Amino acid sequence: MTIRVLIADDQELVRTGFQMILDAQPDLEVVAAVADGAAAVEQARRLRPDVCLLDIRMPRLDGLEVTRVLAGPGVERPMRVVIVTTFDMDEYVYGALRAGACGFLLKDSGPTLLIEAIRAAAAGDALVSPSVTVRLLAHLSNPRVNMGRPLVDPLTDRELDVVRHVARGRTNQEVAAELFVSLSTVKTHLGSIQTKLGVRNRVEIAAWAWESGVVG
Repeated sequence: MTIRVLIADDQELVRTGFQMILDAQPDLEVVAAVADGAAAVEQARRLRPDVCLLDIRMPRLDGLEVTRVLAGPGVERPMRVVIVTTFDMDEYVYGALRAGACGFLLKDSGPTLLIEAIRAAAAGDALVSPSVTVRLLAHLSNPRVNMGRPLVDPLTDRELDVVRHVARGRTNQEVAAELFVSLSTVKTHLGSIQTKLGVRNRVEIAAWAWESGVVG
């Protein structure tokens, strides 16, 4: 299945570079590349891409506002949004994830992580640049996970191992390698963990880990 991507960035060189990287992948297709936030909202609503790749600072509407409009709380049929920015600032990361983004990358993360983040978003997962993950989740306030009640179905020791790796920003492939298990086994554990915790993605798994003291 081809993953359809919308790119929004006010720098033409960045848009062109991202499009070349993504269109070179057999499973990715850029369906629109726009220079401002208002155009991003318009084209996203018209084309319904699988993933919207947004810069933070754009004319007319910034990336955070576009994210709230397309993926924020209360949005009917929310879209999958990945933020890519040069600005490694906590308030941008907090704002993006709370606005509904399922990924946050720095532009110097490289093409491999960019592609992985888009595939993760399309699959309903989430990915945050490893360079900001630990700092972000260690200080994340007011997570969307209810820490006040014990788990009805506690996590197994192996599931806790997976949680610790996720909380430290490891990808599924890295978790599999470090635990000496298959990628499909990691994905199975993640599915079970999400069900037991009542969360939607790996960002919320990691938030639970930090808030509950599983890592620290």
